[in-house]
Amino acid sequence: MKNNDTPLPLTLLLGILVALSALGTDFYVPALPDAAASFSAPVSATQLTITAYFAGLAVGQLFWGPLSDRYGRRPVLLVALGGMLVVTAAAPFAPSIAALTLLRLAQGLAMSGGVVVARSVARDLHAHEQAARLFARMMIVFSIVPIGAPLLGATLTSLHGWRAVFWALAAIAVLLLVAVALGLRETAPAERRSARPAEIARTLAGILSERRFVSPLLLFLSCQAGILAWVASSSFTLIHSGVSVTAYGWMFAGVMLGQISGAWAASRFVMRFGSARLMRSGASLILCGGVAAGALSWAGTSHWLALVLPFALLLFGAALVIPSATSMALSPFPKTAGAASSLIGAVGFTSGALLSTLLGITFDGTSRPMASVAAVAGILAFTFERMLARGKA
Repeated sequence: MKNNDTPLPLTLLLGILVALSALGTDFYVPALPDAAASFSAPVSATQLTITAYFAGLAVGQLFWGPLSDRYGRRPVLLVALGGMLVVTAAAPFAPSIAALTLLRLAQGLAMSGGVVVARSVARDLHAHEQAARLFARMMIVFSIVPIGAPLLGATLTSLHGWRAVFWALAAIAVLLLVAVALGLRETAPAERRSARPAEIARTLAGILSERRFVSPLLLFLSCQAGILAWVASSSFTLIHSGVSVTAYGWMFAGVMLGQISGAWAASRFVMRFGSARLMRSGASLILCGGVAAGALSWAGTSHWLALVLPFALLLFGAALVIPSATSMALSPFPKTAGAASSLIGAVGFTSGALLSTLLGITFDGTSRPMASVAAVAGILAFTFERMLARGKA
């Protein structure tokens, strides 16, 4: 399927599959206090259900992609979604917080398959600017999750308790299984790769040694660091400064609208202006937003606009860059797109977990830690984009 556009239903399906990783956290986080109370568990033990989920996502990324290169995207995706359904439906019956933590680990392993295979399918269908346009459209769908999922999760929890969140996720798994079974045809190349562990390891090592993969990956990770600084620390920072929970919800949504707007702009203009110009513009905006956030924070500015406006600009710029950077990282590997997609996810989630931990350790009640990360992310994104454009990265 190498036509110039992707049908809207398929675009929506791929966007939802990519968003599964965020859905598993944003939908569940509002249920944490109720789950802790239900099991009479300390907050620290309940927080481990989030950590275990992230660990599952990071590890799962490494094997779903190579398996889809060997056995095809569609069957592997059906297995992953089937696993998501079984584990998620079992979670409401967990007898203890320890059992729920293990189920969350398995849930992350299963749900990571949707993320990996969706990126691989996009690469199978398109390359270069056309792939970047599809990734941008998928990113629009992805960006809606951080806005809507916490609200829906909170509503379900308040009405029916924490178990309702898992029943809703199980229903989503059923719908996705039906959609994939009926609406997704096989897109993997006819020539299949070996699934032997040694061969998979060689394939992954070969991709990691390829500069055409590493260079855009570094740019991608820089953008992700800036986004994660906002997602991981904004609630602690702004609410600690006196912002109400309701007001923070609107601020968070406003910044995420910056990402949605940037993804829309990328999907609209990448074919007209090309990936290189969009990445140059996006990296410049990330630099401006990140440095502005850092400078205002270290200058002692405490008004909420000093964070919301710079981060909205940063996320707008990141949404211009990420689709093209992802396309550039995957384009050299038409026969091993699954393995390359796995590496993007595994490296991304691992670095994200480390950065989240760092932000938690360094939180001092001010905006300086998250703003400093944003500034560094902006500088790195601008530097890597310039090096990539000059062929030095």
